[in-house]
Amino acid sequence: MSAPQQQQAQHPAPMAAPAPEAAEPDAANRYEAVVPHWFYCKVTDSRERWIPFSTQDSERLEEAHGSGRDKEDLVVPTSGGRYDVHLKKRQRVAVYWEEEVSEVRRCTWFYKGDKDNKYVPYSETFSKELEEAYMIAVTLDEWKKKLESPSREIIILHNPKLMVHYHPVATSDDWGSTPTEQGRPRTVKRGVENIAAEIPNGEPLQIDHLVFVVHGIGPACDIRFRSIIQCVNDFRNVSLSMLQAHFKKAQEQQQIGRVEFLPVNWHSSLHSTGVDVDLERITLPSINRLRHFINDTILDVFFYNSSTYCQTIVDTVASEMNRLYQLFLQRNPLFKGGVSIAGHSLGSLILFDLLTNQKAAPEEDEHSKEGSRTTSSNRGIEEVKEILKELELSEYCDVFEKEKMDRQALFLCTEKNLKEMGIPLGPRMKILHYISSKMEMQDQRAAAPRHGGERGAETESPSDPDGADDGKNCQYRDVGLGQVSANYPQLNYKPTIFFAFGSPIGMFLTVRGVKRINPNYSLPTCKGFFNIFHPFDPVAYRIEPMIVPDLEFEPMLLPHHKGRKRMHLELKEGLTRMSVDLKNNLLGSLRVAWQSFTRAPLPAVEAASTDAEAEAEAGAEKQPETKPDESPAAVKEEAPLINVGRLNGGNRIDYVLQEKPIESFNEYLFALQGHLCYWESEDTVLLVLKEIYQTQGITLDQPLPGSQ
Repeated sequence: MSAPQQQQAQHPAPMAAPAPEAAEPDAANRYEAVVPHWFYCKVTDSRERWIPFSTQDSERLEEAHGSGRDKEDLVVPTSGGRYDVHLKKRQRVAVYWEEEVSEVRRCTWFYKGDKDNKYVPYSETFSKELEEAYMIAVTLDEWKKKLESPSREIIILHNPKLMVHYHPVATSDDWGSTPTEQGRPRTVKRGVENIAAEIPNGEPLQIDHLVFVVHGIGPACDIRFRSIIQCVNDFRNVSLSMLQAHFKKAQEQQQIGRVEFLPVNWHSSLHSTGVDVDLERITLPSINRLRHFINDTILDVFFYNSSTYCQTIVDTVASEMNRLYQLFLQRNPLFKGGVSIAGHSLGSLILFDLLTNQKAAPEEDEHSKEGSRTTSSNRGIEEVKEILKELELSEYCDVFEKEKMDRQALFLCTEKNLKEMGIPLGPRMKILHYISSKMEMQDQRAAAPRHGGERGAETESPSDPDGADDGKNCQYRDVGLGQVSANYPQLNYKPTIFFAFGSPIGMFLTVRGVKRINPNYSLPTCKGFFNIFHPFDPVAYRIEPMIVPDLEFEPMLLPHHKGRKRMHLELKEGLTRMSVDLKNNLLGSLRVAWQSFTRAPLPAVEAASTDAEAEAEAGAEKQPETKPDESPAAVKEEAPLINVGRLNGGNRIDYVLQEKPIESFNEYLFALQGHLCYWESEDTVLLVLKEIYQTQGITLDQPLPGSQ
């Protein structure tokens, strides 16, 4: 570098110095347009609450608004297709159910409300005025601008970070006081990013499965007296979070989208028949609120047991589900997934009665009969293998399987038949003795008197252990067994799975006179059935003991969604085991002390007797010891061995939730909450999702411990 160049580098030219100063105002006065976000107004108890659309929906609305077609009656589907936004009218309308129309706004400017400190958007017109004033203030660097809103409220723009809104205290102050002296100033914010609003990303567009949810008694479905629509919204939101937590791998590979849950409301149709007016006429005036609550909720159970109103209820539920299904297909023409149904409380009983009265298509019925015969044959061969194992003759299993010998054929065998099969004399005698003993037991059962109310019960015959019918011909749900006489409508689809939450189905069947459900019985058009309940739910009853009445076993414990048993349940089991161990040790110490203080004249006899007593006591002590050790985990390990019939395709039916630590302190205090907890229960939602996606061959990222 030459000397002049070095001098020029060290001492810049005089004209270069003002350049940064000239650029500074440009940077400070640079105006950037505000990014709008769309909101809708929700009115609850006469209070307005502005809720942001998801990022996905807001971008779609902004795109439609920017297209210049908002002057037409342009309709944009939002919230997963459950709501339509009419852009010209600025209205949000529910698609599948009746709901108040909500106002919609394209929001850019907000002020903090008085009551709940939530930000409220200005009207679109006034927001434009504010934005123009802000643009001028930024460009010219002229602040402390005052604007008057349509309601004569004053907004002052002090600087980009301080903008306030003054609300007049009273009109009398208009005489002399200035707006800045009236009332407490409220914060004004520009842009949704400055108001800390929780904006969801949006729901996956792909819908894999559709679930209709039917409510129970009354218009309110949870402890907060919310409607079925709000409760199902919670259930859907929990399902989205469970998909992200437990099906992340399948989501990343774009194998799955989401499950859509739609509410089915029958209560309003029932009470719009004029029955409320008739009830009001005969209701006593005392304890007014309690009587109205009973009329509006508890009486729904009696309505369902009335042939007149039962017909209204089943017609409403079936027609509403068919209507929703057709409307859903119209709006989602590419939908290829299945449909399931879920019912809470009385809603599950309504669905159960509807499903038991569905008629399978003739070709499907024929196909299912063939499948039933094949399944029955395979099951019969397995039963013969079990008998041979019991008789310690497992080596002859292949012989019986080759001859296609099921249990019914086995009981028809004679000694000559067994000899022709190549069975030696010893094993022949064992098999014939087993057959004769079982036949004698059957004769004794047949001789015993039967109660007239046990028409729903079945007597298993050794010669026909599966019963004479295939289960579908057994009229367990007929009028003679207590079901209300009604013409049950047919559904336009065949449900994949039926989920019952807090269900009284077992109790109603028992009251109707059904003592036992045929193990071969399955719902005609629905192959899956899950009975899910909270341990403290006073309305819930089990189903499995009606199928397997002679075997005592616990329901399946639903694993916690985070993958472990709740801490208080583990602690409870640990303390139970500890108390049993202490008891056994204490008894052992007392026994040793007693033996050391006593002397008998016949030591040999005494030793023998004390040994026998010790064995007996040990056996007695082991009996209670096994019960505490039968933790739900142990039950779950043995659960697949329990045959609970075909009602759920051979899988377990009863599933119990884990109670929360606070609920274990007092069962009675949390009984009502136990019946209404399913809408926000992650464990319940995860089981529903797991079973639905399992039908599509998609499993959880990591299997939960103890899950089936």
